[in-house]
Amino acid sequence: MFFRRSLTPVAWIAVFLGNPGLRYENTRHNAGFISADIIAKEIGVKINRAKFSALTATIKLGGQQILVLKPQTYMNLSGSSVKQAMRYYKLPLSRVVVISDDVSLPAGKIRVRRRGSAGGHNGLKDIIAKCGGEEFARVRIGVGAPPLEEYDMADWVLSKLNVEDRRLISETALKAAAALEMIIMRGVEDAMAEFN
Repeated sequence: MFFRRSLTPVAWIAVFLGNPGLRYENTRHNAGFISADIIAKEIGVKINRAKFSALTATIKLGGQQILVLKPQTYMNLSGSSVKQAMRYYKLPLSRVVVISDDVSLPAGKIRVRRRGSAGGHNGLKDIIAKCGGEEFARVRIGVGAPPLEEYDMADWVLSKLNVEDRRLISETALKAAAALEMIIMRGVEDAMAEFN
């Protein structure tokens, strides 16, 4: 990966979903935030500029400047932050890539999608509702399904990751970064073929 800092105009928005605050650190629903933090550490960038109701940073990827966005609105209101950034940079929804958790995938797996429904994910649902549709790429990080069918889904996604799942998701963050890079450089179809 060839991430770099840059001062050229922002061409893409990479949205990493999660919930702010210590209470939610290292939970399944924060797989997007975990991924953003690992990528930032890997490339030596701090995602700490407050803008668009989010913590942000800019990086250069594939010769283009990317806005890294960690909405601080809580998961269910993520669309507000994304909409502000899109409006400011005058970017269409097709220039947004969202990185989020997915309970339908085993921990450590990723899935790239060109577009689609929210699939029950409230962060994606809010982005779809507030930003004008489903036409944005997604990189979904597997966090595993609840161990029991009757397990409350909200309790599951907000529960702390065990050591093994944390390790798997941390490793997967680098795959998510590679998928993001491929989406930007070569398109979603190539990323789907490579990572799905």
